[in-house]
Amino acid sequence: MQKFQQVDSLDGELILATSGERKTRRMSKRSLDISTQLVRRLLKIKSPMEDLSFWFKYEFKLPMVNSNFTDFKAENEYSGFQAPYTEDFDYEKILLEQFRAAGITVPITTNDAWPGGHFTSVDIYGTRGSAIAEDRTLREKYYEIKLQANFLAVTPAYLTSRPQNIYATQGSFTGNTALKTTQVLDVVGKKTCFYIVRQTDASSTVAQTYTLSVITSIGTLTIPAISGFLTLNGKDSKIHVVDYVAGSTNVLYSSAEILTWATIDDKDVLFVYGNAGELHETAFTFSSAPPVAAVLSGSGTIRQKNLGDKSLVIQYITTGQTVVQVGSTVLYVLDRVNAYQFWVLHPPTSDNFASYDTENVIIVKGGYLVRSVDVRDSTLAIKGDLNGTTTFEIIAPTASSKSVTFNGDALELIRTPQGTWTAKRSAKLPAVVLPKLSSLIWFKFSTCEVVQEMLQKTADSLPEIKDNYSDVKWTVANHTTTVNPTPPTTHVVLFAGDYGYHTGNILWRGRFNATGAETAFSVHVQGGSAFGFSTWLDSTCIGSWEGDAAYSEYTGTFLFPSLLKEGSAHVLTIHQDHMGLEEDWWAAGDGFKTPRGILNYTFFGTSIPTVSVWKVTGNLGGESFSDRTRGGLNEGGLYGERQGWHLPGFDDASWAIGKPTTGISTAGRVGRTTFDLNITEGVDYPLALVVDESTVNPHVRCQFYVNGYNFGKYGTLDWQYVEHV
Repeated sequence: MQKFQQVDSLDGELILATSGERKTRRMSKRSLDISTQLVRRLLKIKSPMEDLSFWFKYEFKLPMVNSNFTDFKAENEYSGFQAPYTEDFDYEKILLEQFRAAGITVPITTNDAWPGGHFTSVDIYGTRGSAIAEDRTLREKYYEIKLQANFLAVTPAYLTSRPQNIYATQGSFTGNTALKTTQVLDVVGKKTCFYIVRQTDASSTVAQTYTLSVITSIGTLTIPAISGFLTLNGKDSKIHVVDYVAGSTNVLYSSAEILTWATIDDKDVLFVYGNAGELHETAFTFSSAPPVAAVLSGSGTIRQKNLGDKSLVIQYITTGQTVVQVGSTVLYVLDRVNAYQFWVLHPPTSDNFASYDTENVIIVKGGYLVRSVDVRDSTLAIKGDLNGTTTFEIIAPTASSKSVTFNGDALELIRTPQGTWTAKRSAKLPAVVLPKLSSLIWFKFSTCEVVQEMLQKTADSLPEIKDNYSDVKWTVANHTTTVNPTPPTTHVVLFAGDYGYHTGNILWRGRFNATGAETAFSVHVQGGSAFGFSTWLDSTCIGSWEGDAAYSEYTGTFLFPSLLKEGSAHVLTIHQDHMGLEEDWWAAGDGFKTPRGILNYTFFGTSIPTVSVWKVTGNLGGESFSDRTRGGLNEGGLYGERQGWHLPGFDDASWAIGKPTTGISTAGRVGRTTFDLNITEGVDYPLALVVDESTVNPHVRCQFYVNGYNFGKYGTLDWQYVEHV
């Protein structure tokens, strides 16, 4: 009997839908790191990227040849693709800035899989690698992506830039062969240039010092120009800009990376950053003699030096936040932690391209997440999230920020030396008592006798194995040809996708008349990595394949419990767990067409029968799915799903009372419960359902629904036991 040991903390209405029976003869189980099965691939995007490599664990390297079309780089140091599929923000920075070196302008996103899945292992890698965690919290990777997004948003010259030294990067511009530097030039303006510096060996953690020789509008310069060395601290990458335009400010060069810039009240505000403790320089050119720079606020100090008659270089250490006045330009010098805290926002306007208008920008420092700003009369309204006490700095036009509110509450404003506002705000995080799900009243049918008695009330989620079940409305599987590139080996096509079912649980029913000599049934099913299936002869479970991460298809052979009477009519029911479609690993590949369903089957015995008709069903409506709110990947073909038992408002008044912790003895049980979750409005607490692994009988698969949404699967193959809601 399967027992759910513990369930905790959900909001609203919870459904547990179990599937699968214990198989009659257990196979030996093999463990496998799925990441080692990933196909090494190249994506074709736009422009050249040199010296592509994949780094797999144990320092295994797979070199990729230079190509005018290959623009993808992924790295692995632990397991799975490292760069977009890890929480390591260092690798994210290296990867994205490698893209900048190649002149790639397309964005990259990662996401978690819907439990109904569109790729068998995307949940494993997408969850680990997403910038926003599955519980909706922001990872450091999010902030790194935000830094680069803000930089690109105010850097139009990058859109027309191309790499200039594709095949000669090692040691270039630095003289340090441990580093690679790509010169990326604005080929339209022929002026702005980006120098992307990174380790020759991207897996290196050794700090490298260097000077950078660059060609500028006033001639060739060596950076730093005052004294010292630049540093690349281990796993890192830098974008040094030359002849960069920020409003009316001409940046001759900056070794510190550009966060963003904006023109506010006719003054340019420029933000640069580096890792804490690094030495950097930013230089400016002017139309006349350069001014003397002065520190307005912060604990940092600067050194300055004129370069010729009209240029000024400022040297500093990136530690904390230091604000410097350089003529009419205000320069914010930040370390990375402080740079993460800045949010660049744009108030609503009728302009279609308002979010790209640097003249109306509002910059806010502070807050866990700043979502939006709005301006009404002279009041600036900020909306966002806090996870503790924060000090805001608001950099906004004076006319639109005479008063400021945060989530509707007025802030007490203090003017800074640089003319911006600061204000302090503390998060109000009230205590929340979560319901103990095991103590709630659950409604379910737990015995076959009750199920039979209440059959008309559709309480059993596996009535398909009952003698009186009618599959008259099921789809007849009678295709003799398929557009799928996999040729069928059965007399009719038994690929679920050919009949419009592409997600969730799939059920098959095949009818035959016994010869009296058949002794066993063998079926070859394909459902994706770690899938499983169960097989019934009439209402008797004759066996299951519990699943294994090493297998995306499996042939199970199951003995009949006894000899069948010659001429007697029987039904084979196969319940298949669908783990999602494959992802293509190369351009124009057909991997995603890999079918889900029955690839082959046969009977054993001295005289074998013929299946006269096969039928199939899946999610309600198939490709014309009925739940347009939750989407086509939310549901599968379980009877309870097709009947809407997982949806809010379903009338379960006639259901028997039980608890999932008491266990189940047969497949197809559905439990429902409701509760109130007392969380203050405006507070967002990450919540999760936690399920302990059973030590009684671990062979089970279970799906969880909250307010009709499928929030995950519980299984016994090292799947997630924490299902975030």
